Amino acid sequence: MEGTLVEPWVAELGRSWRTASQDLGGRKLVIHLKNLTAISREGEDAIFDLMKNGAKFTCGGVFTKHVLKQLVQKKQQES
Repeated sequence: MEGTLVEPWVAELGRSWRTASQDLGGRKLVIHLKNLTAISREGEDAIFDLMKNGAKFTCGGVFTKHVLKQLVQKKQQES
């Protein structure tokens, strides 16, 4: 993904995850958050939900790394 993670792209991320995860055959799905310039609260929630469902993420950029780090910490606190 790149650009902005706001509606309607948040919903598209969820649809794409569901479609791709059905065809994994035991493989891991890694979502690359390349060059994201903005992430809405809904976007953060979507990433967090995907993390809880086993999605792995890679990213570039300080902003996206910071957001992912916060979400990983939140996930660890909930565990």
